[in-house]
Amino acid sequence: MNFKWIKNAPELATTPARELALNIADAGLEAIDTERVVLNSIKIHGDILHIKDEEFDLSKFKSIKVIGFGKASCVAAGALEKVLGNKITGGAVIDISVGKCEFIENLVGTHPRPTPQNVEATKHIVDLATGITEKDMVIVVVSGGGSALLCYPESECEQNARLYEKFLPTGASIQELNLVRKHLSFLKGGGLAKLFYPATIVGLIFSDVPGGHDETVASGPTFKDESTAEYARDVLKKYGIDDKEFEFIETPKDDRFFEKVKNVTLVSNELALAAMRKRAEDFGLRANIVSAELYDDAKVSTEKLIAGLGGYDVSLAAGETSLKIDKKGGSGGRNLFLAVEAAKHMTPGMEFIALASDGRDNCDFAGGLVDAGTFAKIKELNLDIDKYLGDYDAIPPLEQTNSLIKTGPTGANISDLMILLKKS
Repeated sequence: MNFKWIKNAPELATTPARELALNIADAGLEAIDTERVVLNSIKIHGDILHIKDEEFDLSKFKSIKVIGFGKASCVAAGALEKVLGNKITGGAVIDISVGKCEFIENLVGTHPRPTPQNVEATKHIVDLATGITEKDMVIVVVSGGGSALLCYPESECEQNARLYEKFLPTGASIQELNLVRKHLSFLKGGGLAKLFYPATIVGLIFSDVPGGHDETVASGPTFKDESTAEYARDVLKKYGIDDKEFEFIETPKDDRFFEKVKNVTLVSNELALAAMRKRAEDFGLRANIVSAELYDDAKVSTEKLIAGLGGYDVSLAAGETSLKIDKKGGSGGRNLFLAVEAAKHMTPGMEFIALASDGRDNCDFAGGLVDAGTFAKIKELNLDIDKYLGDYDAIPPLEQTNSLIKTGPTGANISDLMILLKKS
């Protein structure tokens, strides 16, 4: 089998079942390939720009700017240049890695904790709003990671970083975290749409939020926010965080700021799940999508995927593992942690994969592939699996059992992907 994304597949595919599970995962990553999605979804014929089912007459605009933020923004900007070429009159995108564009400035910021570097990068985007008119079009790449990378002004940066640290031990969802972020920011929660009013704004949404919820991606800079600062305070109180530590602002509520905003979703975890199911079916397997927004602790997530097999051969899900990080240290991220936990529950014939779609699960590895043999080897090596889990230290047991998946940065970012295959 040929693998586009999983670089160490030959090392991991030691059995036909493991190779098959990896192939299904590879199909999920291929479906959300940022450049491929942009080139397939966005076309130009004469002066008419087609973005999926939407059409825009470019002859009506004196300028077309491209801005963006998040882990898909750099690759997306390069793909947009392939489509629009010199019709782009300027722009800036903020990513975690630098790229190279001809018309769009590529800037680098920090993630997941924002720093003054992000504020400086965001100022380049803010400056592009100077002199904006109704004769301008602004194409906005909105992708996962944007809540940290798009950070302005400096007071938000400091508060956003502190908020992230406060939320880590709570196990709160990304929707809750981003709701609070909206009320600390000049640009989130529709603030970007207000800044570039009265231009025509086209938001290209690359969703990393389980179950869609497009208005939550990067904390919704191009969406009208229906929440209030009081809602944000209530979220903090729910988790025992002192709301007096933060300075809340209200998000724009005036409809006129959003009359010329069109948000189009190009990528979501549903796209990856559909592709993985099709790949499984291409191999004659029956596949069940358990959830597009799984958000449970590692043990419960594993149990749900096992239960999802039922009369199926493959159980699929997307979402995130709920973790309450109450101590420093350790290694790896949610997916590696989930893989270590899942190894304890595998029976012969089962193969389990947990995978970060951006290729980096808080480390240089994307995820893990485990089965009953993995757990047997962990015991053979006398590794204390429960201690590793308790210390949130997932890399050592997976590394010593040759269970780590390497993809490198994918230039995409949806929620995490989970695959459970049972071969009889």
